[in-house]
Amino acid sequence: MKSITFRGLRQLFWPRGANPSDGPQQLRPTAYLDGLRGFAAFIVYIHHHQLWAHGIEGAATLESGFGEGDKFFFACFYIVRNFFSGGHMAVSVFFVISGYVLSVKPLSLIHAGEHLKLFDNLASALFRRWFRLYIPIIVTTFVYIMSWHLFGIWTAQTEAKGTVGEEIWNWYVEFKNFSFLFKEGWPWMHANSHLWSIALEMRGSVVVYMACMALARATHKARLLCLLGLAYYFLYIVDGYYCALFMAGMLQCDLDLLAKKDGYFPRWLRRLEPYKTFIYYHLFIIGMFLAGVPSRTREIADLRGSRGWYYLSFLNPQAVFDYKWFYLFFAGNMIVACIPRLPWLRRFFETRFCQFLGRISYALYLVHGPIIGTLGDRLYYAAGWPRASFGKPDPIAHWANLLPLPMNGPMGLELAFLLPNLILLPLTLWTADFVTRMVDEPTVRFAAWLYKRVQRDGEEEQKPVALVPLTRVD
Repeated sequence: MKSITFRGLRQLFWPRGANPSDGPQQLRPTAYLDGLRGFAAFIVYIHHHQLWAHGIEGAATLESGFGEGDKFFFACFYIVRNFFSGGHMAVSVFFVISGYVLSVKPLSLIHAGEHLKLFDNLASALFRRWFRLYIPIIVTTFVYIMSWHLFGIWTAQTEAKGTVGEEIWNWYVEFKNFSFLFKEGWPWMHANSHLWSIALEMRGSVVVYMACMALARATHKARLLCLLGLAYYFLYIVDGYYCALFMAGMLQCDLDLLAKKDGYFPRWLRRLEPYKTFIYYHLFIIGMFLAGVPSRTREIADLRGSRGWYYLSFLNPQAVFDYKWFYLFFAGNMIVACIPRLPWLRRFFETRFCQFLGRISYALYLVHGPIIGTLGDRLYYAAGWPRASFGKPDPIAHWANLLPLPMNGPMGLELAFLLPNLILLPLTLWTADFVTRMVDEPTVRFAAWLYKRVQRDGEEEQKPVALVPLTRVD
C-alpha cells in the first residue's frame, strides 16, 4: 500500500517521460509553431527576470536603444537585445501564431466547401475558448492570493487586503471585469499583472472566428484581400494592433493552405519561388531588427533619437498609441513566416526542449510572475540586487545581501543574476509542468466535455409548436 501511494505521488509531482524504446514520436506539421510559442514564453520569462533584478534604472537601460545616453551594453545591441528584453516581441509572435492555429481547421473546411462542418467547428471553438483561457487564470490567481494569507507570504507586486474575505471579493471583482470581452480600458489584474495579453488573446480569437464565418463563402482572392484589408484597418485606421496580428496570422495560414492547391496561390508569389531562400533570410534579419524596437517610453521623439531608428520612426501611423506595436507587427509576422522556410531554424523549434516549452507555454506564462514576486524577489535581494522601497517599510529587509554575489559579467549576464536562476528556472519549469498537467490539460478536456453536454441531439430535439392564428369569437 505504501509503495502504491509513493508511486502515485511520484507520478503526480515528477512524472516519467515517454519510454525511449517506443521510438521517436511523430511531429505534427505545425510542431514548429508549438516550439516557437514555447520559446517565446521562455523569452518572456527572461525579460521579466531581467527587469526585476536590474530595477527601475536597469530596466530603462535594457529597453533603451543601443548607445542611448552614451551607454553601450551588449544586452542592448541590435538583434541581441531580443534575448534579454524581447518580451513584447514574444507577445506579437503569440498573437500571430494564435491567428494561424485558430484558423487552420476553419480555413481547411472553407477550402473543402464543408460549410455545415465549418459552423459546427466554429460553434465548438467559440464555446470552448473562454473556458480554455480563463479557468487556468482563475485557479492560479486564486491560489496565489490565498498564499498571502494562509502562509503569510509578502509580495512587492501588490498589497494584501486586511482579511481573506476582502481579498477574495477584490479578486472576484477584478477577474469578472478582466474577463469581460467588451471591458473599456486596459485589462488588468493586480494578482498577476502579466496576464493583460490573455484578455487581448480572447478578443483576437473572437475576431478570427468572426472573420472565418463572414468570409466562408468568399472567393479565395476576395478572402485574401479582405484579410489584408482588416489587418490594415486594425493597424493604420484604429489602434487595434493585436487584432491586426491575429488577422495576419490567419492570412499566413490561408496562403499556406492555398500553396498546397494547384491554381489558387497568387501567381506573383509563385514567381518568387526561385529566390525564396534569399528572401526569407533577409526578412528574418529585418524582422529580428524590428523586434528590438526601443520601448523605454511611448514618445516617438525618443525613438527618433535612437541610433538606427530615425528614418523608421516616420513610418509610425497616427492611430498607434504605443509605437512599438507597429514595428512589432511586422517583426512578429516576418519571424513566424520565415521559420518554416529556414530548415535549420525549423529543426531547432522542433527539438524536444522547445516542444516541452511549447507544451507548458501557457502555464509558464501564468506562473513565472508569482514566482518572481515571491522567491525570485528574495533571492535577487539576497544576491545583492537593490530594491526600490518607494518610501514604504520593507518587510523582507532581512534578506538584503544575505549571500552577496559578484556583479561580474556583462549587463544581463552577471553572476548575481545567473546563479539565482539555477534555482528559479528549474522551479518555474517544474511548476509550469505541474500546472499544465493538473490545471491546463484538464481544462481543455472539461471544455470539450461541457460543449458535448450542452449540444442538442437532433433526433431527440422536440419540434417547435406551430402557432395557429386565433379566430375571433363573437
